[in-house]
Amino acid sequence: MKAIGWVKRLTPFDRKLLLVVTVIVVFSFLLPLSQKRGSRVVVRADDRIVFVAPLAKEQQVELEGPLGITVLKVENGGVRVKSSPCSQKVCIHMGEARHVGDLLACVPNQLVITIEGEDTGEDAEFDFISR
Repeated sequence: MKAIGWVKRLTPFDRKLLLVVTVIVVFSFLLPLSQKRGSRVVVRADDRIVFVAPLAKEQQVELEGPLGITVLKVENGGVRVKSSPCSQKVCIHMGEARHVGDLLACVPNQLVITIEGEDTGEDAEFDFISR
C-alpha cells in the first residue's frame, strides 16, 4: 500500500510530466526499429571519397590515413572499425553501423565512414531544400 502513496501526492502537472517523459522514453526505444537498412558504406578522407562498397559483400579493407592504416570490417550487413592507429580508439568503440545515416569517424586519422541507401525517389528524405 505504501508504494502507491507517492502517486496520490502527485500534482496534475507532475502526472502530465510523467506521462510526457514516459512517451518520450517509449518512442526513443521504438525509433531505431523504423530506420532503413543501408546498402553501401562510403568512406571519405579530406572531402574526397576513398572507398565505396556494398554492405552485402563481406570483406576487410585497409585504409591509409595520416597516422597509419585503419582496418574496416564489412560483415552481416554492417561495418565496424576493427583497428586504428589512433590513441583513444573511440572509432573502434563506436560499434557497428548498418542503418542509413549511421556514421563512424576516426578523427585523428581523418576518416569518416557513412552508411547510405538506395534512393527510390518516392520515399527519399531531404535534409535541406533550397531554391
